[in-house]
Formats: sequence, C-alpha cells, structure tokens
Amino acid sequence: MGATTFHKIILITGFISLFHAAYSAAQHRSYLRITEQEFITLPIDILTQGIVSLFIVMYAVMYIAGDFKEIRAAVDLESKSWETLRNLPSFQIFNHRGRSLSPQYLPQTQKSAMEEDLLLMN
Repeated sequence: MGATTFHKIILITGFISLFHAAYSAAQHRSYLRITEQEFITLPIDILTQGIVSLFIVMYAVMYIAGDFKEIRAAVDLESKSWETLRNLPSFQIFNHRGRSLSPQYLPQTQKSAMEEDLLLMN
C-alpha cells in the first residue's frame, strides 16, 4: 500500500469521523429540545471527536496535496531563462503584415462582401 493510498484512507476516516461528530451534535440538540433542557455546551466527547477529526483531515489533505510552492515569485523565476519568461502564447499574433514580405504572397484585390456592406452603410 502506497503512501498516498494510506493518506487517502486517513482522509476518508477523518471525514467520516467529522460527519459523525456533527450528527452527534445534532442528535444532542434534538434530545435537549425534546426534554426541554437548556443548551449550554456540547458534551466533551463530541467536542473532542470534532477537533481531533478536523486535525486528521488537515493532516491528510496536506500530504495528499503535495509540496507547497514558495510565496515569493522570484524563487520560481530564478530557474527560467529570459526567453522562457517572454514566451506568452496567448499574445502571439500570426496574422501580421510580415507575410507581405514572402515571395509567395498574393495581395487581396477584392474586398469581401462584408466589408462592402459596411462601406455602403456608412
């Protein structure tokens, strides 16, 4: 059994225990309403189960999520070159006037129907 499988089992166990603590708290509140007693606090066993379950879930999530990254961006950027940093594919334009320098370029002599319609509207 791998480490991640073990931590996933711990996570599931923690969630089940946390839900059980919530269900027990709801049952306790129902019991107090039926017996017309005043609600002061939850019993210590329900509080303990809820807090321990919360810490178990947090422990498992930290190990399943993996390594944390540095908050400072400079740490991640130190290992990258300037060419890599400036490579922004979302800003690359492939339809530009440089194509007219190609020997295979044929200029468009007729305007599209849409452009003609726009000119007639103005």
